[in-house]
Amino acid sequence: MNKREVLASVKDERLVQKRRDQMIKGAVQLFKEKGFHRTTTREIAKAAGFSIGTLYEYIRTKEDVLYLVCDSIYDHVSELLQQDLELKQGTLESLKLGVANFFQVMDEMQAEVLVMYQEVKSLTKDALPYVLKKEMEMVGMFETLLRKCVENGELVLTEKQIQMLAHNIFVQGQMWGFRRWALRKLYTLDEYIELQTELLLAGLSQYQPQKGGAG
Repeated sequence: MNKREVLASVKDERLVQKRRDQMIKGAVQLFKEKGFHRTTTREIAKAAGFSIGTLYEYIRTKEDVLYLVCDSIYDHVSELLQQDLELKQGTLESLKLGVANFFQVMDEMQAEVLVMYQEVKSLTKDALPYVLKKEMEMVGMFETLLRKCVENGELVLTEKQIQMLAHNIFVQGQMWGFRRWALRKLYTLDEYIELQTELLLAGLSQYQPQKGGAG
């Protein structure tokens, strides 16, 4: 599935990205406070710091803004996880690094993640499948990290176990965003990452090959 195009009248790609980043920042707070349907494009333009006329030079509909919010989350996560795929491939260290980076992004983009899940139902029919596919691609990156560990002899897992673990990691990262209001009373982000990683690796210990043999 190709990236869904959001049309703009302006041809300068750097300016388009800059203005859309401003829109996303303004819209997220409005969507969080008022909801998608009660927020107007005029309010989004004001929050972004420019006129309604300028807004429509970079998007066509309010749904475009929500789509850009969703897409920005996944692009950010994907960029970090792709970097980790190139580092220490096939090691438990690469898995730990990928988990830590994902949880940190979920913390940094908590507002965007909450808005995305609250309002994803408002996406147009052509945008929704793309956004859902992006989420599965992120889960797939954790599957790749786990498969690399299997191929490298670090873990012994079936394909179904790999898929389940990838989904578990993904949900644990989102849990920090959804339940941060409660979890922060118990842990710092670093403590949460450390504890979740410890529990993950403890659970995986039974799937690690036994080193050496009987003496």
